[in-house]
Amino acid sequence: MALSIIGCANRGSITGGKKDTLAPILITSLPKNLTTNFNGKEIKLTFDEYVKLKEVNKQLIISPPMKLQPEILPATASKTITIKIKDTLQPNTTYSFNFGKSIQDNNEGNPYQQFKYVFSTGSYIDSLTLGVKTRDAIGKKVDNFVSILLYEVNEKYSDSAIYKQTPRYVTNTLDSLKLGKFENLKKGKYRLIALKDANGNNKFDPKTDKIAFQKDFIKIPNDTIYELDLFKEETPFKSVNFIQASASKYTMGYEGKAKDVKIVVKRGEETIPHIVSELPRKDSLQVWFNAIKGDSVSIAVSKNKFKKTYLLKVKDQKKDSINFSAEPIGTLNFRDTFAINSNTPINKWDVTKMKLINKDSAEVKFTTEYDEFHQKLKFLFQKEPLEKYNLKLLPGALFNYYDKKNDTLSYNFATNDLSDYGNLKVTLENVKRFPVIVQLLDEKEEVVASEYSDERKEVIFDLLEPNKYNLRLIYDDNKDKSWTPGNFLELRQSEEVIYFPKELDVRANWDVEQSFDLKITI
Repeated sequence: MALSIIGCANRGSITGGKKDTLAPILITSLPKNLTTNFNGKEIKLTFDEYVKLKEVNKQLIISPPMKLQPEILPATASKTITIKIKDTLQPNTTYSFNFGKSIQDNNEGNPYQQFKYVFSTGSYIDSLTLGVKTRDAIGKKVDNFVSILLYEVNEKYSDSAIYKQTPRYVTNTLDSLKLGKFENLKKGKYRLIALKDANGNNKFDPKTDKIAFQKDFIKIPNDTIYELDLFKEETPFKSVNFIQASASKYTMGYEGKAKDVKIVVKRGEETIPHIVSELPRKDSLQVWFNAIKGDSVSIAVSKNKFKKTYLLKVKDQKKDSINFSAEPIGTLNFRDTFAINSNTPINKWDVTKMKLINKDSAEVKFTTEYDEFHQKLKFLFQKEPLEKYNLKLLPGALFNYYDKKNDTLSYNFATNDLSDYGNLKVTLENVKRFPVIVQLLDEKEEVVASEYSDERKEVIFDLLEPNKYNLRLIYDDNKDKSWTPGNFLELRQSEEVIYFPKELDVRANWDVEQSFDLKITI
């Protein structure tokens, strides 16, 4: 009896049974899936359980695209989803509604993967297919939700269509697919495009969108799986404003790249001397010149085809304060250069009022180099391992644009031991052409080190901080020592980029030798 009472007192946990891992099942559709001669305005999809729609605006792909988006109901859980068509359907056309992963069961969120409803306004369903892979032209990471577009090439087609018109067919890589696949295509000739479409309007906006394209028209049927490389076109240079920011500083916002921009400042017919520098972390330039309150000045900006002149009335404003900062702070790696940054241009400097000493108070010889565009004074000297340095600048060592001098400045920094770094030698194999740019990238895909080679097949990166690096090579076909993206209207692809298949592990006090076979790509 006692044992019976004890047995009854033991409490067990109540469970709800096995977790539901099954996706919803479509029971009926009205009209039926794959219906021909469709002329309705409403479609009903009924499932075996309550379902909900998640991110349907992002997941649903309608091909061909509709000018007026259909209404998908209801917004709450239901066993029936209703599609209300608001657009005028094209004749003799096969339409597909790919819901991606947006239809999920209401309790556990199990998705009905890639459910597609198809109908035709003609007498048959188009059934041809096409596969397309996308990747980034310069980066290693692949974008998700890339739209892949087919424009029908007929007597009305022109290359400007991608800017103004929606495509004949569209699909999307969504968030988990490496391969975009077209289905229900009709036979014909097409222009194949891919877009990382920021606006989601299936039209190319060069300011915001990445684009990839197949250079030649394609024909369907076709069993080729095309690979398209996405890139952001270089935006043509354009200045967007010009304002007076302080007594002698004027800022100019711009689009594109500011390299080689020409600026001329005039007061009447007199040309005024000026300095141009960057505004850090912004797409803006700083233009420094002296003028008197009430002066009217003209500032002419030009680059390539762009030309614009600004007329400004000089205002009485405060002068910029003088401010200096050093980089790097603390540890000076052997691949780094110590520099002093100024918030205003440095007009002149006096090295006799500067002294660099080591930990033994011995004076270290140095030279200086001024980077006007970045307002940075660099100090070049022979670095020694495990050394501590102090750089002292007496008043009057630096004079800024307003002829104001510095107060006493003192900066301390130190070096590590050579054994704290690793060395990497890369041997290039099967190089198709020169010159090439060889780069090391960190985990954020930022360039840590870069070497340019006109003919060398051995590239050396010494004194690297211990880390795991990605290695890539750029074929610098236009010889401008940087990667150049493509251009759609010119039907010009980006300069070719090849990544080494694996990360390179560079450790402290290691010498790594790595062959890079450029026939093996990822």
